[in-house]
Amino acid sequence: MPSDLLFPPQAPIDDASLERLAEFVASHARLLVLTGAGVSTASGIPGYRDADGDRRGRAPIQGPEFRASDAVRRRYWARSMVGWPLLAAARPNTGHRALAALQRAGRVASVITQNVDGLHGAAGNSNVLELHGNIHRVRCLECGTEQSRAQLQEWLLAANPALAGASARPAPDGDAHLEPDSLVHFRTPSCAACGGMLQPDVVFFGDAVPAVRTQEASLRVDGADALLVLGSSLMVHSGYRLITRAVNRGIPVAAVNRGKTRADALLAFKIEESTEHFLPWLAERLSADML
Repeated sequence: MPSDLLFPPQAPIDDASLERLAEFVASHARLLVLTGAGVSTASGIPGYRDADGDRRGRAPIQGPEFRASDAVRRRYWARSMVGWPLLAAARPNTGHRALAALQRAGRVASVITQNVDGLHGAAGNSNVLELHGNIHRVRCLECGTEQSRAQLQEWLLAANPALAGASARPAPDGDAHLEPDSLVHFRTPSCAACGGMLQPDVVFFGDAVPAVRTQEASLRVDGADALLVLGSSLMVHSGYRLITRAVNRGIPVAAVNRGKTRADALLAFKIEESTEHFLPWLAERLSADML
């Protein structure tokens, strides 16, 4: 494993926990990794939940509301326009890169991520299933035309100069804590090809994961001999159901996560550590085994 992909953190890691996870990873040739928001917080992207698994702040926009209400769409795109620069500037952190190094070393068979930020791909992971989509794409709900979110940002800024210089506290997935006094004059985007409604290519809260993606995730679980959860509270059902599926099939599940998870009672073991702190040590440890 190239030395430039190893990132020893500053604080010491508990040796017993490191050895236990290293043995778990090394002893399973078909390891499936499921990641959540905790993997990306060190890249500056806020998570939805606290250490107890409770949602922070105001509830996110629901998919059915987005599609049914002009006012909700105006609010969404206004907040997204202000919050997008932080997400667009996010880069893979040491946890992302260490996971990619583990995969290149043959320690990880595939990755399912609940994140929509695209950082696993940017870090070099392959065979990644983005369970909830990718926020860097925007899709027309009428004709299916896709465009990049970065391209749409240019249109939003030009069409809404009054908000172009606004700043706000960042929220998860490119959102921002912004409540303008009035959005009556805010111009929402529409499809350049057909004039249809645009939506980020993600699974909103209140919407179901597409059936083909759910099926692929289930097949990956069935083909694994172990499952490792990284940085997820598993409070969202689409992730939790993969854990119950694995456990029902006798597939062991371990987790590295700060705080409570919905599946704590189902786990073979859990290490309460941040992924950007722990994964580099794990990559270092397993790399040494291969020398």
